[in-house]
Amino acid sequence: MTIQIDYETGRELGIDYADLARAVAEKVLETEGCPYDASVNLVLTDNEEIKKVNSEFRNIQAPTDVLSFPMISFAAPADYAVVEEDDSYFDLDTDELLLGDIMISVDKVFAQAEEYGHSVTREFCFLVAHSMLHLLGYDHMTPEEAAVMEKKQSAVLEELGITR
Repeated sequence: MTIQIDYETGRELGIDYADLARAVAEKVLETEGCPYDASVNLVLTDNEEIKKVNSEFRNIQAPTDVLSFPMISFAAPADYAVVEEDDSYFDLDTDELLLGDIMISVDKVFAQAEEYGHSVTREFCFLVAHSMLHLLGYDHMTPEEAAVMEKKQSAVLEELGITR
């Protein structure tokens, strides 16, 4: 698995974010039965920048904690059949499946860790797991979808020993 990380804020997380992001992303792919090596771009930014992107892509004039930009339109979550006959979903040099981009606000990581009473590590890993599921076609527009995502996120973090 390749995670290309762009750190675009001066505020330091103070955790081993690269290894944590990789561990969480790999665990999500494993639990979702991804049969391919995969690639993800991760941008760590601040509230100001994520607000601009949120405004541009979602027409919401406020910062958010995480944004996901999937490269694949899954017919059903984690149904990899859609990529099997289309080479455009793969990096031609590495043969990795191109899942998409994740953008996380470091400011929100700190704020939400404090708000929910858990560590910065746990909040960061939760946001990576959440976004990885979005990249695999999951959503939380209905209570049923939200329940599925919450269960999957919790299971991944528990398996990695990343608890509240």
